Amino acid sequence: MLTSLFFIARIAFGWGMAVLIILVTLTEVIFRVGHVNGIEILPLGAGFFAMIGAFSHIRRVRLITMDVNAATLSNRQRRQIEIPLDANAAFALIEAAIKELPGAERVESAADSLQLRAKIKRIHPYHNDFLSETKLFQWLESGNNQILATVSPGSETCSVTLICEPDRAAWTDWFLVDNGTNLENAEALGRAISRRIADSRKQEKASAQQTVTEKELTVAKLNLLHAQVEPHFLYNTLASAQLLTRSDPASADVMLGNLITYLRHSLPKTEDAPSTIGAELERAKAYLDIMKIRMGSRLNFQIEVPEYLKPVLFPTMMMQTLVENAIKHGLEPKTGGGTIWILARAHENNVAVTIADDGRGFSAEGAGTGIGLRNVRERLRLAYGNNANFHIVANFPSGVAATITVPTSFLQGEQNA
Repeated sequence: MLTSLFFIARIAFGWGMAVLIILVTLTEVIFRVGHVNGIEILPLGAGFFAMIGAFSHIRRVRLITMDVNAATLSNRQRRQIEIPLDANAAFALIEAAIKELPGAERVESAADSLQLRAKIKRIHPYHNDFLSETKLFQWLESGNNQILATVSPGSETCSVTLICEPDRAAWTDWFLVDNGTNLENAEALGRAISRRIADSRKQEKASAQQTVTEKELTVAKLNLLHAQVEPHFLYNTLASAQLLTRSDPASADVMLGNLITYLRHSLPKTEDAPSTIGAELERAKAYLDIMKIRMGSRLNFQIEVPEYLKPVLFPTMMMQTLVENAIKHGLEPKTGGGTIWILARAHENNVAVTIADDGRGFSAEGAGTGIGLRNVRERLRLAYGNNANFHIVANFPSGVAATITVPTSFLQGEQNA
C-alpha cells in the first residue's frame, strides 16, 4: 500500500513541479508579466491527471502479477534466467521467443557476441477506453518498448539477461508510465522460455525412448532370426529324409517338399515386409507335415482358418513359434502324442489366432524355458503397443491353448470380406 502511494505521489509531484517551473519561467523570466492569478491551478491539475495515470498503471500491474512492489511497478524490468543449454542453442531459443511476442517489429541479433535487441510496438491495453480515445492521457505515455537480451556461456548451462524497457531515456520514468507493458513482456518471455525448454526436454526424452525402442526391436529381430531355422529341426529332418529314401522314397519326397516350403517361408527376407495369416499358416502346415512323417500316428492336426482371414496381416514366425512349443513341450513328451488345432476367428476390428494342443500342459515335465513366449510378447508390444494381446491358458481336458489377437489390417489392394 505504501509503495503504491509513494509511486502515485512521485508521479504527481514530478508533473506538478515540472509544470510549475515551466510556468514560472514563462511568466516571470521570459515574458516578465509577474504573478498571474489562478496559475497555481495548472500544476495541481497536471498532478491530478498524473495521479490518475499512475493509478491506472498500478491496477494494470496488479492484474499481471498480483504483487505490487517497487520492482513490478518499474517501467524497466530485468530478468536473469538460467537455461540448461549451450550458448548457441540458448541464443536461438531466445531469438525465437522474442519474435513471437505480440508487436515485435524489428529484431537485430549478433550471434558472435550473443546479443539481441528488439523493438516492440506498444499495444495500449485499454484501446477502446473513452479516455484513451480522447487522447486525454496520451501525454502520460510515450513511444514503444525495447528488449535487450545477452547470453553468458557456461560449462553446462548458460545465463540469459533480459532487459525490457521503454524506448526512451531513463529520466522520463519520473513522469511517464508504460501501463505494465514491459512487465507483461518480461513475464511472457519467461513463460515462452520455460515452455520451449520443456518442449526440448520432451523431444529429447521421446528421441531417447525411440532409440531404446529401436534397440529392443533390433534385439527382437535378432532373436527371431535365431528362431527362424532351428538347427536341430533341420538336421533331424534331413536325417529322417535320408533314411526314408532307402525304405520309403515317396515319403522322403513329401518330406523334402515340405522342408523346401518351410525354408522358403523361414529364411530372412531382403526387406521387412509384413506377413499374413495365410503365409504363416502355409509355413506351419509344412512344419506339421514334416513332423507328421517323423511322429507318425502320434501327431494329428486340424486347421480351421476361413479363407477371408488369410490375407490379414500377421507377425512373422509367431504362429510357428507356438506350433513348435506345442509339439516340443506338449505332444512329444506325451506317450501317445496328441492333436494340434490352429483356429482363426474375426471379432469386430480384431482377429484372434489360437494354437491349442492336448499334450502335457503346464506340468513340470512339459515346461520349457519360456524364451519363445517372452519373444512373442515382446514383439507384439513393439509392433502393436496396447492394440494386441497374447493369452495362454490351460486347455480342457489337457494341454495348452495360446491365442494372439491383433488388429485386422490387410495388404494394400486386399479387400476385407
